[in-house]
Amino acid sequence: MPDHVHILAHGRLPDADLCAFVVHYKKLTGFAYRQRTKKWLWQPGYYERILRDDESTEGAARYILENPVRAGLTRRLGEYPFAGSELYDLPALLTAWDSQG
Repeated sequence: MPDHVHILAHGRLPDADLCAFVVHYKKLTGFAYRQRTKKWLWQPGYYERILRDDESTEGAARYILENPVRAGLTRRLGEYPFAGSELYDLPALLTAWDSQG
């Protein structure tokens, strides 16, 4: 998305720290962006939404994958070039999306 990012993250350890993760992510990406453009990338703060036990990870992934289509950036699911995952390739994500359909 041109003006925001969606990240679906899962803490691996009981003491996982979402705030520290976001701060680290914004520092790394913001520094690289500023080196190239001389502009700031991130505004202060962020918004998080924690999934409840009765909510599916696949449903959250589906929402994220559909976001560029809803925003009119692409016509079809899977066309947005910045959709991806370290754990799942795009076909696997689309399969999860299809199973939620």
